[in-house]
Amino acid sequence: MATLEETKNVAIIFGVTGLVGRELARKLLLESSWKVYGIARNPETPSTLIISPCYHFISCNLLNPLETQKKLCGLQDVTHVFWVTWASQFPLETQESCDHNRTMMSNALDSMLSVAKNLKHVSLQTGTKHYVSLQATFDEEKVHYYHEEFPRMSKAPNFYYALEDLLMEKLNGKVSWSVHRPGLLLGCSVRSFYNFMGSLCVYGAICKHLKLPFVFGGTRKCWEESYIDGSDARLVADQHIWAATKSDKLSTNGQAFNSINGPSFTWKEVWPIVGKKFGVQVPQDMFVENFWFTKAMAEKEGAWEEIVMENGLVQTSIENLANWEFLDALFRFPLKLLGSRNKIDELGFGARYKTLNSILYWIDCMRDEKLIP
Repeated sequence: MATLEETKNVAIIFGVTGLVGRELARKLLLESSWKVYGIARNPETPSTLIISPCYHFISCNLLNPLETQKKLCGLQDVTHVFWVTWASQFPLETQESCDHNRTMMSNALDSMLSVAKNLKHVSLQTGTKHYVSLQATFDEEKVHYYHEEFPRMSKAPNFYYALEDLLMEKLNGKVSWSVHRPGLLLGCSVRSFYNFMGSLCVYGAICKHLKLPFVFGGTRKCWEESYIDGSDARLVADQHIWAATKSDKLSTNGQAFNSINGPSFTWKEVWPIVGKKFGVQVPQDMFVENFWFTKAMAEKEGAWEEIVMENGLVQTSIENLANWEFLDALFRFPLKLLGSRNKIDELGFGARYKTLNSILYWIDCMRDEKLIP
C-alpha cells in the first residue's frame, strides 16, 4: 500500500468503467507510486468495482458544468489525465456528437486546469476511425496502412478532431499531451457501447444454449481478408501510460500514435478456434452472407436470462454486453482500415499481441468475472 509520501503520481481516468479505463486503473494501481481517481457517469456495480486504498471513484455527469466543477474542484493533486470516454447519444459522424464530446472534455478541463497546478500530461483516446469517413467516396481497391500524419477527412464531422483541437487550445503548450488511436477494442466491460467481446461472447453462449450453429454473417471480403486491426485493452492502456510517463524523454508531446496489436488477422482464421473455445457447433460452412445478428438474436432476452440463472452469472441484460447492430456493421465494413505501427515501434514501445490470443484471453476474463458461462 502506498503511503502519502510514496505517492508521486496521481491519475484521473475519465471513463474508468470502460474497456480501457478498467485496465488503466488496474495497471496503475499495481505501482505503489500511483493514486487513481476514476470518473464515470453511472455509479459502480459489482462488475465495475475496483478495490484499492489508492483508488477513489467519482460518479459525475460531465455534460453538466456545475456538477463537474463541484465534483472535481477538490482534486488539486492530479498529475496525469487519461481521457478514455465519449458521449454515444448521437451517431459518430454528426455535429451533435462533436458538440456533446467537446462539451464533456471542456467542462472537465476547465475544472481540472484551474486547480491541478502539478498537471504533467493529458492522454486522449480516439480511434483509427480518425482516418476514414463513411460519408466520403473511397476506392475499395486502394489499401492504405494509415500512419499518424495522414490528413484528416474533411467531408464529415468527427468528434476526434474536435477533441484534439480542444486539447491544443486549452493546454496551449503548458502541459504535454498525446493521442492514442486503437482499432477494434478487445476487453471486458458491461459499460461499453461498442463492446465486441461482450457481443461475441453472448452470441456464443446463446448458440450453445439453443444448439444453434455458430456462423459468421457479413461480407465475403470481411470474412476472407484482413480489413481491421485488433487492439487489446492491455496494450492500449500500456501505451497510454508509456506516453504519459515517457513523453518528456521521447519528445512525444502533442503526438498521435496508432494503438494496435500488430499482426493482421482474418475472421476466417479466427472463427473456428473461437467456436471451439465456446464449445459450440461450428458448421462446415461457417460463412453465411445473408445472416444478420440483429435478426438472428432478436427476442433472445429470455434465452440469456436462462443462461444467467443456470450458470449463476452476474445479473446482466443482453443490452449490458451485446450490440448486434455493431456486429452487423463491423462484419460488413465497406473499406479496409489498417494502421501502421512504424512510428510507435521506432520510439521503442514494444508491446504486441496476436488478435486471436487477445480474444481467447478476454473470453477467459469474462468467464472469471462470471459474466458468461
